[in-house]
This record gives sequence, structure tokens and C-alpha cells, in this order.
Amino acid sequence: MMNVVNGVMTGVLLVLFIGIWVWAWSGRNRKNFDEMANLPLQDVNEESGVANND
Repeated sequence: MMNVVNGVMTGVLLVLFIGIWVWAWSGRNRKNFDEMANLPLQDVNEESGVANND
């Protein structure tokens, strides 16, 4: 019985992993992920906390 539970849990986690992978690599998320990836590279105005994109 425990082997069946382990097998079902493995299958559920595999499907969940593949679903998250597909969501992360979908084209509609690319713009947001690219913006977040560039945040550490932007200069920040210390007084206002607003990024300077010059």
C-alpha cells in the first residue's frame, strides 16, 4: 500500500514540476522576468528610491 502512495506522490510532484517549468518558460512571462533580471544592474537614486534608466 505504501508503494502505491509513493508512486502517486511522485507522479503528482512530477506533473507539478513540469507545470511550473512550462509556466516559467512561457513567452508571456519573458518581459517580466527580463525586467526583474535587470533590476540589480539599474542605478537607484538614493533620495527617491527610483531607478535611473539613463
